[in-house]
Amino acid sequence: MAHFGWEVLGQHVRINCFNSNPSVQSSLKFLRKTPWARKEVEELYIRMIS
Repeated sequence: MAHFGWEVLGQHVRINCFNSNPSVQSSLKFLRKTPWARKEVEELYIRMIS
């Protein structure tokens, strides 16, 4: 997240926890409960390190 910042991360992965009052705690809570969102963040990470 620090690489992109909340705004850019919200543009790449369109979920509210990145766009509306973002915090690490709310984002982790959402990603732990939502497999499709976690998959999108993981795919972004893979693209970033490739």
